[in-house]
Amino acid sequence: MGKTTSDVRKRAQQVANQNKKKKKEKQGFKEYFKGVKLEMKKVVWPTKHEMKTYTITVLLTCAAFALAFWAIDTGVLAALKGLLGISM
Repeated sequence: MGKTTSDVRKRAQQVANQNKKKKKEKQGFKEYFKGVKLEMKKVVWPTKHEMKTYTITVLLTCAAFALAFWAIDTGVLAALKGLLGISM
């Protein structure tokens, strides 16, 4: 069966819409990075002193948690060994 004029018009319209979407995507991609650049200019970055303070705080917190988990693990292991009479 042959295609009718209305079928051809519908297909042409679909192709045109797809092309518009592709153009919008490209413009959207550019606009996205323009927005990112604009927002990055608004960021208040920490000073060197603040960065040093934050870094030390994070490292000390990690060390404290590591020590706490080690102590808990050792305690639980010792309790289980005592309860179950296991020697390792």
